[in-house]
Amino acid sequence: QVQLVESGGGLVQPGGSLRLSCATSRSSFRISNINWFRQAPGKQRDWVATITSGGSANYTDSVKGRFTISRDNAKKTVYLQMNSLKPEDTAVYYCNAWGFWGQGTQVTVSS
Repeated sequence: QVQLVESGGGLVQPGGSLRLSCATSRSSFRISNINWFRQAPGKQRDWVATITSGGSANYTDSVKGRFTISRDNAKKTVYLQMNSLKPEDTAVYYCNAWGFWGQGTQVTVSS
């Protein structure tokens, strides 16, 4: 069973920042693309960002310029740096790879 463990969520005011982490022990991490998704209450799970094995990043339009995805292959961890957070960023954020999902981490943006 592949484990993806997210952390770093919390409550933040609009305009604030959070950094999410997604850690795994899978040996193929270095050669794998890793994705972040999010699911707001009552809505479908939507793709947020992907980082390729080579370090290239892609983002959904709504987070471009505010979110940055990165990876540390030595730590087998992917990060999602989220700046200038908005209330509409409130969601459970999930890490995804190899057909597996993490348990999610809650991000709440509210004053």
